[in-house]
Amino acid sequence: MAADTAAPLRIGIAGRDGRMGRAIAAILPEGTVLAGGIGREGDFAGLVEICDVVIDFTHATAIGPHAGAIALSGRPWVLGTTGGDAVDQARVAEAAAHAPVVQAANFSPGVVLATHLAKLMAAALPAGSYDAEIVEMHHRLKRDAPSGTALALGRAVADGREMAFDAVRLRAREGETGPRPPGGIGFAALRGGAIVGEHELRFTSDTEQLAIVHRAFDRSVFAQGAIRAAIWAAGRTPGLYGMGDVLGLG
Repeated sequence: MAADTAAPLRIGIAGRDGRMGRAIAAILPEGTVLAGGIGREGDFAGLVEICDVVIDFTHATAIGPHAGAIALSGRPWVLGTTGGDAVDQARVAEAAAHAPVVQAANFSPGVVLATHLAKLMAAALPAGSYDAEIVEMHHRLKRDAPSGTALALGRAVADGREMAFDAVRLRAREGETGPRPPGGIGFAALRGGAIVGEHELRFTSDTEQLAIVHRAFDRSVFAQGAIRAAIWAAGRTPGLYGMGDVLGLG
């Protein structure tokens, strides 16, 4: 029998020296190889050229430029960078017209399932009766708030209720805020210590409360998910995908 001579999947990491980059590099499985890595301000276009797929955990300011490089190359892009704005998202969508792009605020399978459930629960629990609140806590060094995962949960609630997220998102509360507006989706962001990530979505009515809770104990769960997404993206047709696609949730 002939030996298996399939070449390993060449993975590049943008944000190689960050927490996620180091975690990914440490657990690359058999059949893959680290082809290269850059920091937040490295030569992303050069990295793309030597890789089969790029995993990107850098900074929101890099999303637009990196999307341009992906569009030119057609290489698969696993994008975990959060904090981008509407213009950045438009650039991501442009890149997805030319390359397979897996974008996720959180690569944990548990979080993906929690977000899926959030949409189903929101559709079943009327906005006028069940107030939706999201509480998240992360380590003291996290820069953006609320977290990308918290916002993804909020968008899932809005989608389940067929509401525009920006119209029902409630921002930070302080001082004389008045009554809670019906249908709003509230957020609370806590920071401290070395907590990897905790998220809780609560639906509260006058008579009961339901909650979805997810706690990450080790950053490797996100790294494992990102690698799974990279392997899945290799050879896919261009398009904008999420971790739900990777897990087969659609």
